[in-house]
Amino acid sequence: MDKIKLYTITLLITILFSNCTPKKTIESEPVKKDRNMFGLYIPRGLTKTSDNLSPGYVMFRPANSASTYLVDRKGEVVHEWKGNYGVGSCYLNTDGSLTLLAIDQDFPVFAGGGEAGRLQKISWDSKLQWDFEYANEQYHAHHDIAVMPNGNILAIAWEAKTAEEVLAAGRKPEMIPKAGLWPSTIVEVEPYGASGGKVVWEWRIWDHLIQDHDPEKGNYGDVVLHPELLDVNIGRKVPPPISQDSMDVLHAAKIGWRNTTIENRGSDVYHLNAVNYNAELDQIAFSSPNINEIFIIDHSTTSEEAASHKGGKYGRGGDFLYRWGNPQNYHQGDSTDQKLFGQHDIRWIEKGKPGAGDLTVFNNDVPNGPDSLDYSAIYQITPPINGNGSYDRMDKGSYGPDVLSWEYIASDTLSFYGSFISGAHRMRNGNTFINEGPKGRFFEVNNEGEILWEYLNPYRGNIHHPDGDSVSPIPFAYWQFRSTFIPADHPGLKGRELVPLDPQPDVFKLPPKPKDKKS
Repeated sequence: MDKIKLYTITLLITILFSNCTPKKTIESEPVKKDRNMFGLYIPRGLTKTSDNLSPGYVMFRPANSASTYLVDRKGEVVHEWKGNYGVGSCYLNTDGSLTLLAIDQDFPVFAGGGEAGRLQKISWDSKLQWDFEYANEQYHAHHDIAVMPNGNILAIAWEAKTAEEVLAAGRKPEMIPKAGLWPSTIVEVEPYGASGGKVVWEWRIWDHLIQDHDPEKGNYGDVVLHPELLDVNIGRKVPPPISQDSMDVLHAAKIGWRNTTIENRGSDVYHLNAVNYNAELDQIAFSSPNINEIFIIDHSTTSEEAASHKGGKYGRGGDFLYRWGNPQNYHQGDSTDQKLFGQHDIRWIEKGKPGAGDLTVFNNDVPNGPDSLDYSAIYQITPPINGNGSYDRMDKGSYGPDVLSWEYIASDTLSFYGSFISGAHRMRNGNTFINEGPKGRFFEVNNEGEILWEYLNPYRGNIHHPDGDSVSPIPFAYWQFRSTFIPADHPGLKGRELVPLDPQPDVFKLPPKPKDKKS
């Protein structure tokens, strides 16, 4: 590729994705050293182990693959679930099957990280038991799901709203792409048959908006007094325009998302990336990295109540019960009060695990001052829940806590960093299992932050673009949206023969590392 063409594509990538990463205002930010965030050309497989580890396995799907692997503590693959699409988030059921979000590339309209569109169930022996498509011109399932105790599935989805509808909701005209916005919904799907699914409950961000920009609109109000609602005018501005020719160059180079157009860049305004269900509270937690906040809503409502401000166990309808991470979004505090930066994977710590009832979150891109590199962190927070299951605000008007219950960062703040995807969850022994997503690095740390076990994914699948072209492994050779520690006594593993596959899957080999050219 000649230098002019390479420069053009690089410039277009920068413009295209300028709306996709957390922004921090620093007056003269120095050039930052590359930390090899994607882990290219470094040793892979099992890199650290310890005595007396909790028995168990790690479940993940290799990058660019339709398979999901189960790896033992020695780093050997002991089981493979084979699917028919690329896999997003996946969850192990008590019968050994997987419920997963599958990446169907043949969907219309929507474009953005976390594209998926299909909810599936695959048996232990890789038989497709259920395959439900939730992708059309109005809705599209993306990023994450949560399997409920009754077998239903909560899924995040985009919802298409035209520019005219968004303007009528009070969003400032300069913040509206020509294609409109895609505010998110959360739907509960009841599976039936081989491919059926009934939406039995729905919550929509669209029903819980407020704005203080246009007094002529029906949702006009004081944002400070209503933190239970979302200010429709937060979120990123429309990115700088590019020409159709430039977009054609990007699509020809297989860069970006298939359905991206010059008119819908910036439409994925809130970009929810995680959903989690607490059956005891009957509440749902979700994460919006674009506005650097996590939220909790009531699931005990009917769909009609979820669209209103009254009803349900907590009497608030579908309004937010709790939010945390960036109180500037409801005009409280300033930049020093912001706690989250492009975060992923919000979860309650489950009963029986140390810290039960607290929340954990992967804080992807924590600023470290103008002269230092940003870093990632795992936060454990204790939400201010009261006796009836609702949440109290602090005297200053924002939601606490101000102080973390626990956190993990690398001692050098350099060696642990993933600016996107990634996740973490608490283990039964009190340790925390972490997925440093861009690098495909999975590791376990104790309460003191000591790394006890570490494994770097060495595998990559061979899914192709819809036109048959291969997918470039650079830079996303080994990345992982999620990985999960599965304890050895998980009901889904009972009676299973878990011995290393023979032969083991082929380890992926990167193309030779380019030699540095002398100037």
